[in-house]
Order: sequence, then structure tokens, then C-alpha cells
Amino acid sequence: MTDDPFVTHRSLLFTVAYELLGSAADAEDVVQETWLRWDRVDQSEIEDPRAYLARIVTRQSLNRLRTVKRRREEYVGEWLPEPLLTSPDVAEDVEFAESVSIAMLTVLETLKPAERAVFVLKEVFDFGYDDIATAIEKSPAATRQIAHRAREHVAARRPRIEVDRSEQQRVVDRFMAAIESGEVQLLLDVLAPDIVLVADGGGEVGAALRPIRGPKTVARLLSNFRSIVPDAQVSSMWVNGAPGARIELDGALDTVISLVVENGRVSRIYSMRNPRKLGGLDAEANLSR
Repeated sequence: MTDDPFVTHRSLLFTVAYELLGSAADAEDVVQETWLRWDRVDQSEIEDPRAYLARIVTRQSLNRLRTVKRRREEYVGEWLPEPLLTSPDVAEDVEFAESVSIAMLTVLETLKPAERAVFVLKEVFDFGYDDIATAIEKSPAATRQIAHRAREHVAARRPRIEVDRSEQQRVVDRFMAAIESGEVQLLLDVLAPDIVLVADGGGEVGAALRPIRGPKTVARLLSNFRSIVPDAQVSSMWVNGAPGARIELDGALDTVISLVVENGRVSRIYSMRNPRKLGGLDAEANLSR
């Protein structure tokens, strides 16, 4: 039924789950679990299906977070979110694009589960405190306190993306051209003084186990790209609402790169190489709020 509220809000439910979990595969599982619960209730008794469904998907996501906690604690190297292929339309809603960016999702990883849920539901999806309180099984007063802590935590760590998307694309293009050239000075010209490179290989493929910091160190590393993989194919793509790049080796996707641009330079590089996280990039993700 096309008028089924679950169908109407499915992309929103996936987006909520993805922002809470950082994994498209886990988010899809949670959405399916939400549908099973939705299908068993008397839907005629539900006054606000959107809020009701969001509560279910939030609770299921929090349950899933508990089960994946140990998996992430034992993860080899740095853990980065599963990247999504998004349409340019996502970037037009700047606040929403920032909320699903790889940079923001890595910040959300540093929140406690309840804080993450409250922040996402309030700041991204603008649910009321009463609905959020019901979803996380706390009082509205406690929920407001959690929201305050979460906002302060995120504000202290979030990157300040103040450039428009066309300017961001120009910087990304300069960055990729510098990598192709292999010239250290061109790389230094496009890297911010506080540049940090984070790579996620998950123990499956080669990747730095810790963040790499500083323009000289990062530039030297990136300058070797073409000498190491001379036949790699590099192309642009929209990654989680922002311009990014994909690298293919022998026709297979090898790496997805997401960048943070601040003051005309690249301040963060996220290199996602774990093949288990690259399987869902053939089709655009349906995201909404």
C-alpha cells in the first residue's frame, strides 16, 4: 500500500538508523525489524505514525548499538562509518548534509548511545522532547539535560564547514589534481596546517592504524600515490552529502575518500578501505528528514 505510513517514512527511518549506527547494513536490518513491529500493531490507534515509527527505530538502533559495541572495541585500526553514495540534492540542504557527513558521524561515535539518539532526533529531525523521552525511556527533564550535554560535546568537536558546495568541489578538485601530480608542494598548498588523515582498513587491507597528522607528513604520504598504484582509476563521487572521490583498482572499488574543507583547504581526509563497508555504493542511498 502506497499510503502505508511505513512506506511513506521509510527513507526517514533508514536515515535515523544510519545516523545512530554509522552502518548502512545495520540500519537496513533495524528498518526491517521496525517494519515487523509496525505490522503487528493496531495502526488505527496510532495518532502520529511518524513519531511512533521513529520511536521504534530508535529503540531498535540503541539495542543494535549495544550488540556492536564490543565489535567496534576490537576493531583493527580506526573505525570509520560506512560511506554512502548520495545525490547532489542532499548537499542542497546544508544542515542535513552536515548531519550525514563522515566527519559528523565520526563525532557522533564519541557520544554515549542515549546522547547520540537525543542529539540526532532533536537537532536533525526536530522531534519534540516528549517523543524523544519516550523513545529512549527517560523523563522529558532528563532528556533535555542529555540534549544539552550532547550539543556541547558535538559543538566542541564538529568541523566548521562554512564554504558553499561549489567552493568545496573546487578544493576537492585541487586536492585530487595534487595527488595525481605527486608534487609535495602542490599538496602542501591545499592541505590545512592542522590536517588529519584517518584511514579504515579494518584489518582487511593495508591502512594506517592511527590518524596521521601534519601537512608535511600527509603530503609525503600522498605524493607516493601514483608510484604505488600507477593504474588506479580516480573519479569524483558524492559521499554522504559532500564531494568526494573513489579509487578503483583493476575495475574494483578499492577506496572511498571523504574530505572536510575549511578556509579553502582540506582539514580532514577520511579514507575508507575496508571492503566490507564498500559493497553498497552502486546505488544512491535514499536519505530524508
